[in-house]
Amino acid sequence: MRLGRKLASIRVADGPRMAPVHLQGKAIAIAMAGIPIALSLGVPAGTLLGEALSWQTAFLVMTMLTVVLLAWNTATVPDHPGQRPESRTPTLRTLSLPGVAPVLLVTLIFVLAHTILYTYIATFLDRVGLGDSTGLVLLVFGVTCLLSIWIVGAHIHRRLRVLTIASALVIAVAAAVLAVRADSPALVYAAVVLWGLGWGGAPNLLQTAVGDAGGESADAAQAMLVTLWNAAMAGIHHCP
Repeated sequence: MRLGRKLASIRVADGPRMAPVHLQGKAIAIAMAGIPIALSLGVPAGTLLGEALSWQTAFLVMTMLTVVLLAWNTATVPDHPGQRPESRTPTLRTLSLPGVAPVLLVTLIFVLAHTILYTYIATFLDRVGLGDSTGLVLLVFGVTCLLSIWIVGAHIHRRLRVLTIASALVIAVAAAVLAVRADSPALVYAAVVLWGLGWGGAPNLLQTAVGDAGGESADAAQAMLVTLWNAAMAGIHHCP
């Protein structure tokens, strides 16, 4: 899953370059669609394969698919020239550009909140009596993430700020429902739907926002966002 996220982050910056301006939001959405697909289908499939055969087999299959993906990208994705060294903005100066630091801070909080919930969702479901439905819950989450990506991709260039605020509010409502009404299976599923709707398009929104704020230094700004994103995930997964 982490490898899939890393590959997606490597290629996401190429999406807007290969699309006209009015389709750049959709291009980023397509590039980021692999994450919810991996979460909703890849994780259960990998778990099933590991239980049926062995974890070594699951890793071997993943490695083979990764090699195929890299070869396909190399053969079909057009290359784009980077910035000349003398025209690059230093990282710290990129961080000082108006809007970049706020987007990075929102990203940190967003990813921490989501990762805490996602990391412990199985334990949470087990405590509320839905432990046997973890796979179904994750499937619902993944499907609604895909729906969110489609919605965001269609409207991002006209309603970036509104969609970002709505995304945060929807996830906040979902977390609140899970915190106070987890005794109701119907409300748990409703909260998961809201969670997926809020989270699915979030990577697209944040990548676009930091790219817009970065301007000519969009690549550097997006690289910082990806680094911060993975650091937030690593911090959660390494907590005792």
